[in-house]
Amino acid sequence: MSTPRTTISARIAAALSAVALAGTLAACSPSSTDNGQGSGSSTTAGSADPSQSFGKHVDADAFLQVATSEGVTIIDVRTPQEFATGHLPEAVNIDVNSSDFAQAIRALDPAGTYAIYCRSGNRSAVAQSAMAEAGINSTVGLNGGVGALSADLLVTE
Repeated sequence: MSTPRTTISARIAAALSAVALAGTLAACSPSSTDNGQGSGSSTTAGSADPSQSFGKHVDADAFLQVATSEGVTIIDVRTPQEFATGHLPEAVNIDVNSSDFAQAIRALDPAGTYAIYCRSGNRSAVAQSAMAEAGINSTVGLNGGVGALSADLLVTE
């Protein structure tokens, strides 16, 4: 029997493989600016150290790479109503606009790693900033929010 993390990891691994293949194929084809010489370099998903993204908002591929890493806590900072419409498996809902948000982040392990998302990326940026002020620096936010993710990655509970 697979766990939710295993299931999402398998789906994400397949998506990252497709992105890597597309990147490899694109690197092999001439662009309009390189006169048919190829670019000479390509970056594929999984090639960068995820810790280099800490404190930043990243694209969906980089976000999912961090979010599916062992020991990472996924935090959805949308309202409970938004969370109920679909969220990543194992995500914890901590509403950034709730009156107890500051208390909730103080309860988090400052040495932990957190993948944070919202609907569009704005609230997760606010949350990420508040977490940094609370001494939590190993955070990655999702550019474009939950809308940047494939809908089949989301669950309702």
